[in-house]
Amino acid sequence: MKIIYDPVADAAYIYLQSDPNQYSHMVALDPQAAGGMINFDYDTEGLLLGIEVLGAKRLLHPDLLSEGLESGAAVVE
Repeated sequence: MKIIYDPVADAAYIYLQSDPNQYSHMVALDPQAAGGMINFDYDTEGLLLGIEVLGAKRLLHPDLLSEGLESGAAVVE
């Protein structure tokens, strides 16, 4: 698992597969139920590739966001 975090956009992406198959589709979680925007990305075989979290500061633990910054992810400023 790998996480990247962009503090300017306050968006995080959690990669669940290191060698994902081809992207197929996205399913959005109900923003009211989740308290923010969370999108699930699936591959062509129906396996979960990753999770996009918008408004990440509200929804993810600060340690996880720090890990996303330290992972060498491209941070847009």
